[in-house]
Amino acid sequence: MVEAERRGEQKLIKVDKPTRNGTVRVTFVLPATEPAGAVSVVGDFNGWDPHAHPLRKRGNGARSAAVSVPAGATLRFRYLAEGGVWFDDETAAPRDGQGATITVPG
Repeated sequence: MVEAERRGEQKLIKVDKPTRNGTVRVTFVLPATEPAGAVSVVGDFNGWDPHAHPLRKRGNGARSAAVSVPAGATLRFRYLAEGGVWFDDETAAPRDGQGATITVPG
């Protein structure tokens, strides 16, 4: 599993190895309280639908959402917090001013 983490914070993107059917599971993780309220991960993999992948509370207190994408795909995404507040995951690089981008293994 590949992990990108910003020092001192719990923001995390976990990328599994490709499966036999050619997909990769990507898990987006945020701390339980930052930002406060509901958060969704929104991107080109879900048609930028803010209701498709809400982050849900895990047993360790963090929140996460997982998506399956084609191996080798490049994903553009942002987070959408309560109140219409958009923000980027600074652990994902490069950023181009229109969200974060990650490329999964092929």
